[in-house]
Amino acid sequence: MSGAELVQLEFSTDSGLGERARLGVIVLESDHTLEAELRAPNIDGVDHYVSRIANDSTITPDSLTAMEQRLPVAAALLPVELRLDAIGYGCTSAATLIGEAGIEAALNSAHPGVPCTNPITAAAAAFTALGVSRISVVTPYTADVTDRIVRHLESAGLEVVAVGSFLEPDDHVVARITEGAVADGAAIVAGADGCEGVFVSCTSLRTFGVLADLEKRLGKPVVSSNLAFTWHLLRLAGVDDQVPGLGRLFDVGIDRGDG
Repeated sequence: MSGAELVQLEFSTDSGLGERARLGVIVLESDHTLEAELRAPNIDGVDHYVSRIANDSTITPDSLTAMEQRLPVAAALLPVELRLDAIGYGCTSAATLIGEAGIEAALNSAHPGVPCTNPITAAAAAFTALGVSRISVVTPYTADVTDRIVRHLESAGLEVVAVGSFLEPDDHVVARITEGAVADGAAIVAGADGCEGVFVSCTSLRTFGVLADLEKRLGKPVVSSNLAFTWHLLRLAGVDDQVPGLGRLFDVGIDRGDG
């Protein structure tokens, strides 16, 4: 035991990090990409708090829906004392299969009243904000999971005119698909007749490094899961900043119903 006397120090407190917005995010155990892209806008006063959720890295309908029971636990690991301004579950395909109402109920069970989102809800909101209704879709998923994504987008009022997939079930492999390959895939489906915009589905696919140039190349908006999710979380939290280099989506806002 040290002979030095312990001195009680005085301190003061402030509002802490995230003075503009605190965003809570539940990220898949197998996801390599979302956290890096989520922070890319680097907006002063906005901070992110992340909880991981256990999942099988092989993406199947069963492995996706299995996360529904784990969601409230993962959400509760983000303490209510953070006073989150928005919270989101970062899995496009699982949110599609579990359903938007189920996701919202799970998140609000731990954070009642906090605005919440997920990538598929965010994507639909993004295309609405952009005034786009006819889209082409790129996914990494197997055919059955891709079909669920397409049907969900159509149920949200979007017309899907073309679909392409890498047909890769392993999330760890998906995270290593190059941005160039994603851009090339988007360009292929964007050529379909009537296509007004492209949706790149899956939070593991990397896109932020190519989105702006790809939009210029195609002459139409490109929205990825991570772009839509990041944008929607910020807008729900009342952060309406434009972000250079991330394409057209960050030029638009949403109706938050706050007058």
